[in-house]
Amino acid sequence: MSTENLVYLTAEGFEKLRQELEYLTQVKRPALAERLRYAIQQGDLSENADYIAAKEEQGFLEGRIQQLEAMLRNAFIIGEGPSGDQVTLGSLVTVVENGSGETETFRIVGPAEADPLRGTISYESPVGRALLGRRVGERVVVAVPAGETSFEIIAIG
Repeated sequence: MSTENLVYLTAEGFEKLRQELEYLTQVKRPALAERLRYAIQQGDLSENADYIAAKEEQGFLEGRIQQLEAMLRNAFIIGEGPSGDQVTLGSLVTVVENGSGETETFRIVGPAEADPLRGTISYESPVGRALLGRRVGERVVVAVPAGETSFEIIAIG
């Protein structure tokens, strides 16, 4: 497996995607197949709005199933970052934005799990890229949509 195809996931993220895949294949797909059968029984498919909508939904559903299967097939499970002195994939990093005094804590994860509102950021994001490889006490400057901001790393867990 090439490293460019790897999908970095925590064990929790892997399980969440596996459960979504199971739901889509075991519940959604059969329900959609039933909707399609019913729509086909209604007759003329060229003007059948139920059929057209179900076919469109089927395309999205099958696309998501393929995406999830590929992600799970190429998954590389990351553990929680080692409690150490350097930010790595999986690390829990606490920073303070210079000038604000407010601390923020992020877990560095792969793009598939990133959800900044829940405290997980991608290692590919501007902040994630800036933090990787850094140590407690270092300041990092990050280009953000509003300009530049800088952070000091105060803890790595």
